[in-house]
Amino acid sequence: RPFARSLLWLLGFVFWGSAAALAVGGVLVILMNKNYGYLFPESLLSLPGWLAIAAALILLPTGVLAISISAKSSHYKHGTLMYLLLVLLCLETSSAILAHFYTVRLASEMQSTMRYLIYQYNGTHSQGPGSRVVDVVQKKLQCCGMQNYTDWLKATAASWHLLAEKHHVPESCCKQKYSHCRGDLGHLEQLFQEGCLKKLEDWLYFVMLYMFWCCTMTGILELLAGVSNGILMKYHPFHDFSFL
Repeated sequence: RPFARSLLWLLGFVFWGSAAALAVGGVLVILMNKNYGYLFPESLLSLPGWLAIAAALILLPTGVLAISISAKSSHYKHGTLMYLLLVLLCLETSSAILAHFYTVRLASEMQSTMRYLIYQYNGTHSQGPGSRVVDVVQKKLQCCGMQNYTDWLKATAASWHLLAEKHHVPESCCKQKYSHCRGDLGHLEQLFQEGCLKKLEDWLYFVMLYMFWCCTMTGILELLAGVSNGILMKYHPFHDFSFL
């Protein structure tokens, strides 16, 4: 019983740290969906992020309750903690499964979507959503093309309406320190030469893996808290928990 009480007290503080980690993961997923969601038109990429943020918000009072129980037991506190742990396990399991699912599914969709957007590109100053997202991706990830900058040579001849400038790439491929860069392939030192696909895949893999392991490790800690809480509940008369 003293060990269970001490463990529950410690886990209460750990839950606060876990809440911060989950919140960071949730924000990263939501920002990824905001910045690159056009690349995944049929997915609910932000869903695991919102689930993680909901779990983080619930973890804060759960930590307070765990610390409170370790100081003074109450059958109402024990019952409430069990319910909160159950809700948290559901949220985090759902978020972890979705994160794993999107890691596998979106990585395969990303290549075809990005190839399509590059071939449908209408210029740096176009108002089309597809063209804007290509520029956003290239600026934020500091990359050019899908595999590398040479992808734009084929895209130019196929669909990019700058026929008089076939040896140019979008201005979003330019490095920021070259303010006069216009995407001229004759000045490669002014351009990002690495492709965007690998950077996108690496970022997606990092964010989703972070989310998966945050949810998994927090879930394990919550199981420990549930066991500790169950041990302490044994010392109260059974009828005290009839409201459960």
